[in-house]
Amino acid sequence: MEDLRAVLIGGTSHTGKTTAARAVADRLGFAHVSTDLLARHPGRPWRTPEREVPPHVAEHYRTLGTDELIASVLDHYARLWPRIADLVASAGADGGAGLVVEGSAVWPTRAARLGVPGTAAVWLTADPAVLRARVRRSGGHPDATEDERHLIDRFAARAVRFQELLLDAAADVGGTVIDNGADRSAAAAADAVLTAVAARPPSTPPPSGGG
Repeated sequence: MEDLRAVLIGGTSHTGKTTAARAVADRLGFAHVSTDLLARHPGRPWRTPEREVPPHVAEHYRTLGTDELIASVLDHYARLWPRIADLVASAGADGGAGLVVEGSAVWPTRAARLGVPGTAAVWLTADPAVLRARVRRSGGHPDATEDERHLIDRFAARAVRFQELLLDAAADVGGTVIDNGADRSAAAAADAVLTAVAARPPSTPPPSGGG
């Protein structure tokens, strides 16, 4: 993997992307960027010790159906992609550090068209029941109010549907999918990512006219 410059890690929410990406970046000596921090979009609709749920975020999940939530977030990721592509293109330039980019915005069809040498991409997945359980645990579902539980469940439904669409897209381009299930540690997830990266040739520019 001497020529590796960038690793992209995608997947729906709560598949362990951030934890795995940090471990991979540490092992490779690469920088780490989360696409969630590049631009704002309605985030997780539950309270944490550091923040309350903004009214517009609650309204977003309260009023939109699953398909509408998906359309909204996919549109956001489409607008964000040029920034991600620029980051990947500049990774490792002039002897600088390589880069691990992680986030749900790493979409298979777009990653397949990057054409940046020394780049590899994988997508983490989990069983839908595992995803729902992780979202509910993260959101404090058992102790939440009825309205709060509704918002948490809307987010979980979006995450599950997003993964279904992502798996279809990954299959279309032959993307590498890794099951990051309930019992896998961060170290094991990083091992799986690095094994997949080592097994796949770094991306090369697409043929002329290939889009």
